[in-house]
Amino acid sequence: MFDLTHKKIVFGGGCHWCTEAVFQSLIGVTNVNQGWASHAGQDENYSEAAFIEFDPKIIPVKILLEIHLKTHSSTSNHSMRDKYRSAIYVVKELDQIIINHQLLRIQSQFKKKIKTQVLTLAKFKQNEQYQNYYYRNPEQQFCDRYIRPKIEMLFNQYQSYIRYDKVNAALQQHS
Repeated sequence: MFDLTHKKIVFGGGCHWCTEAVFQSLIGVTNVNQGWASHAGQDENYSEAAFIEFDPKIIPVKILLEIHLKTHSSTSNHSMRDKYRSAIYVVKELDQIIINHQLLRIQSQFKKKIKTQVLTLAKFKQNEQYQNYYYRNPEQQFCDRYIRPKIEMLFNQYQSYIRYDKVNAALQQHS
């Protein structure tokens, strides 16, 4: 959920381990919990997501949105959308307006139309068993195949927002 006073947002897209690792790698992100989110409406099923707390003075919400959209299939309606819903979850109508406005501005960075939905968060269930998955297991094949390319994209496109201490340690551990 994005909230101007609480500085929180929930992102759904790819697997929650991937989303968690991406946002843990950024300065200004103070807390990340991965798990499952549901939204109010017709399809209230849970899908994988990450609950992010951040400091907008260090990392603006626009940058968080760009990174979210670039690190999962935000422009496709693939067959796994029930499990991996491309979404940004909010709790207030004002937040929804702000996020939708930002998405319109970011659209020009993409060739295809962004399919990511802005939804009202109903519930978030934390994955108690596998928090901090990538940074505890960077040598795992899953991490190397799916998460490492996303971290490398951050290096190429968002260098000024990377937590080099954390990212370099994981990359060196894997090498």
